[in-house]
Amino acid sequence: MPIYEYRCSNCSHEFEESQSIKDSSLITCPECNQEKLNRVIGLGGGMIFKGSGFYQTDYKNSGAPKKDTTVNKESSVEKKPETKSAVAPAASADSPKPEK
Repeated sequence: MPIYEYRCSNCSHEFEESQSIKDSSLITCPECNQEKLNRVIGLGGGMIFKGSGFYQTDYKNSGAPKKDTTVNKESSVEKKPETKSAVAPAASADSPKPEK
C-alpha cells in the first residue's frame, strides 16, 4: 500500500499514513482536530527490487564477442541502386498464355 504524506494548515503537523489507493484523503488533523489537513505531494521512497534478475550482469552474455566499433571509410560511401535498362512489359489478359 502507498504511503501518503499529510500536513495540517492550522498547526503545521506533518505525518505519513499508509492507505489504499481507493481510500479517500484524510481531512481531520490528529493533533488539533481541525479539518485543515492537506495531502502533500512528496518524492516518495523510490522503487525496491527484491529477488534475482534485477542486476545489470544478468542480461549480459559474457561469451559473446564484442562488436567492432571502428568506422570503415568504404562502407560510409553511398551506393546508388542498380536499375535495369530493359523492363519486360507486364502480361495482359489478352495475350496468349504459354503452354506447358
